[in-house]
Amino acid sequence: MTIPNAPREHHNHWVLTFVCADRPGIVHAISGAIVSARGNITESQQFSSADTGRFFMRLQVESPGDRAEFEAAIGPVTSTYEMAWRLDVVGRPLRTLVLASTAAHCVNDLLFRQRAGQLSVDIPLVLSNHGSLRDLASFYGVPFESLPVTDAASKAAFEKRILDAVDEFDIELVVLARYMQILSPELCERLAGRAINIHHSFLPGFKGANPYRQAHARGVKLIGATAHFVTSDLDEGPIIEQNVVRVDHSRSASELVAIGQDEESRTLTQAVKWFAEDRVLLDGARTIIFK
Repeated sequence: MTIPNAPREHHNHWVLTFVCADRPGIVHAISGAIVSARGNITESQQFSSADTGRFFMRLQVESPGDRAEFEAAIGPVTSTYEMAWRLDVVGRPLRTLVLASTAAHCVNDLLFRQRAGQLSVDIPLVLSNHGSLRDLASFYGVPFESLPVTDAASKAAFEKRILDAVDEFDIELVVLARYMQILSPELCERLAGRAINIHHSFLPGFKGANPYRQAHARGVKLIGATAHFVTSDLDEGPIIEQNVVRVDHSRSASELVAIGQDEESRTLTQAVKWFAEDRVLLDGARTIIFK
C-alpha cells in the first residue's frame, strides 16, 4: 500500500569522473559498483581516445548512502583499473579566485552569473593589478584587492598574494578574466590544471595594444575568443572553449571591440561553467568536454 505524500528517502547526488587506460569491462565494472552502492545513474558520458589509448567517463549518480559508502563501493574498481578519479557533489559551488586588470567585461559576467545562480562558483576575492574595478566588485558584494605590478619585485609580490589567497580561501580554480600579466613558469606549474585564461582570436596576428583597431585596419571578417588552461607556453594551453562571429566592413573599430568583448565574456564563462561542473578532462595537450 502506498502512503499518500510519503516523504522520499534522501539521496545524495554525486558527480564521478575518471580517466584510465582503455580496456574491456570498465563500464560494466563501474556500473556494478554503483548498483552495490544503491546508486542510480542519472547522467552518463564516456569517450575512448584512439590517440592516447585512454578512457574517460563522467557519471552523475543518486545514492542514499554517504560518501564513505559510495567510495567503498567504487574503490575496488578504481584500484583494479588504476583510475585517476574525482568524486564531488553535483552543483557544489567551486571556490574560484578571479584575477583582473582594467577590462571589466569578463569580470562583470562572472560576478553577475554567480549572483544570479547561473554559475556554480563561489568567488571570495577579485585580485587585480589595478584599482579600477573596485566599484564593480563592490556592487556585487565581492571583496577586492589591488596590488600594482610595475617591476620584477612587485610581480613576485603579486604572485605570492595569489598563492596565499589560494591557501587562504581553499581555491580550486583561478580565472584570468583579462588579467594582462604573464604568469611565471613557477606559478603556472603550481596552478596546472586549475587556471583558465581567455584571449581574443587575433593572436598571433595582432599583438600588443589595440588589437581590435589593428583588426579593423586590416578588414578582418571573423572575431572570436579562446578559453584555455594556463601553461608556461603563453596562450598555448589546452583549449576548453572557442567561439567566433562574422563581421564586415560596416563595423567600426569601437563596434569590433564591443563584439569581441561579448565573445570573450561568453567564452570564458562557458569554460568556467564546464570546469565547475566537472565536465572538463585533460587528454594530454587537449581537453575532453562532456557537455
